[in-house]
Amino acid sequence: MGIVTAPTALSQQEWTARRDAHVERVRGWTGPHLERKAAGVKHPIMDFLFSYYSYRPSRMERWHPGPGVVLEGDLARDYLQWSFYRETPDGVSLDREKFLAERVTTIGFTHRLLTATASRAPRLSCFGLHEWAMVYRLPQEQVRHSALPLRLGAEGTDAVVESQRVQCGHYDAFRFFTPEARPRNALTPTLDSRVELEQPGCLHTSMDLFKWAYKLDPATPSELVLDCFELAARVRELDMRASPYDVSAFGHSPVRIETPEGRADYARRQSAFAEEAEPLRAALIGLTSGLLGELPASG
Repeated sequence: MGIVTAPTALSQQEWTARRDAHVERVRGWTGPHLERKAAGVKHPIMDFLFSYYSYRPSRMERWHPGPGVVLEGDLARDYLQWSFYRETPDGVSLDREKFLAERVTTIGFTHRLLTATASRAPRLSCFGLHEWAMVYRLPQEQVRHSALPLRLGAEGTDAVVESQRVQCGHYDAFRFFTPEARPRNALTPTLDSRVELEQPGCLHTSMDLFKWAYKLDPATPSELVLDCFELAARVRELDMRASPYDVSAFGHSPVRIETPEGRADYARRQSAFAEEAEPLRAALIGLTSGLLGELPASG
């Protein structure tokens, strides 16, 4: 799915059907999350998608058609309550010029990052050690998921970090490394080096497609946002299965990256997710390209 390049009119029947289908699909994810939240029940795998990522369930449920789509019918006027929509003689559509004017920095950065990432071959040699580096030499009470036991215990976890080559290039993972783990990393990713270092094999890079999709809300078609979210959910599961935590209570067996067999299994799964992420990244690049293409020649 990419940006719509020519105006496309959707009748009220057509777009409300798409809207309703989107809401039903989203609530398959947001419903259980909100139920857990109301009951005070934590889910260390799924909560990440609603806490680390700042896209609220109510925003996820709101359907947007994307640029170049005109919504027909009286109900389309409901969209005028939200930013970046305008009414035209044909119906209601995204105000591309206003969106571009206010979000050009975000659009430009997202385009540069995703384009640079897509230009690189996946690197499949990190083996998920970022999660291990986040608990390296930490007392149990300071561990992020302190309610989850460590599969190998604290000493066993530290031994894995010390026996492997840690090579994480993702800034938003590296910044959570413990102070003792940071010098062990082969790279020193920073906020400013993201465009230079992000690569498509990284699990967090694949998960972050969801972030870049919703940061372009409401220009990103909602079906694409949810495609990215569902990929992130599957990737997150692998992320935690390969972590030092015991997630068997949540029905997941470990991917034992401390063993050669586990590392090979992790790399296979990592490669498959990189392939899944490729068309979603391409769609977002198409979206940003189309938006940036509306800049005047002197811009």
